[in-house]
Amino acid sequence: MMDFVEILKNAGIAASQQRMMILKYLDANRIHPTTDQVFQALRSDMPTLSKTTVYNTLKKLVEHKVLVELSLFENEARYEYDREPHIHLKCTECNEIIDLDKKFDLYTDTFIAGHKITEHQINLKGICKKCLSTGE
Repeated sequence: MMDFVEILKNAGIAASQQRMMILKYLDANRIHPTTDQVFQALRSDMPTLSKTTVYNTLKKLVEHKVLVELSLFENEARYEYDREPHIHLKCTECNEIIDLDKKFDLYTDTFIAGHKITEHQINLKGICKKCLSTGE
């Protein structure tokens, strides 16, 4: 748990037991869970934990750039600990969200890392060149 204490401290967030358990869960379970999935996974170990606490903790961790919030699929927020740039694939059969390496040709490959690609959309965030040039 010491790594999580340091991560929270560096982000300017107090290291509560709930925050450390949520980070530990997300680090160990790279499944892009929803707030409810995090809550369901932790509530047996922390009976006093509420869904509101999980929601507020996830929002705070995102605001302080400790976690990444994904809002890419069906307007459902999901969370992940991996902050490195990568692409997500959501399986239309099992609904699992899978991290993909960037070493493929999205425009011509119909199979990527053994997954059959039936549709592709990439969601990017950034600053447009106009704003960059004007310093806004």
